[in-house]
Amino acid sequence: MTTDDNYQAELIRHLLSIDSPKAMDAALASLLTPAEYQEISKRLQIFKLLREGVPHRKIAETLGVGIATVSRGSRALTTLPSSSPSSRTD
Repeated sequence: MTTDDNYQAELIRHLLSIDSPKAMDAALASLLTPAEYQEISKRLQIFKLLREGVPHRKIAETLGVGIATVSRGSRALTTLPSSSPSSRTD
């Protein structure tokens, strides 16, 4: 395992230890720039809209992102494990 892998594993453990939405918001706001936080939020919306069957171009228009960003999200979505929260439709 590389140092970067260790850092990512530590990040995941840190995030998993957070027990409330308010604390998670504070943690993400402290770890990410406002632009990074917004980008991640939009990426989750891309996953959600793709699962709902919304066309790529409509997602791009709705979220104000490029079609390449939606396509990248579509490719990423295919690699998510089925137990991932963002792979759920609920």
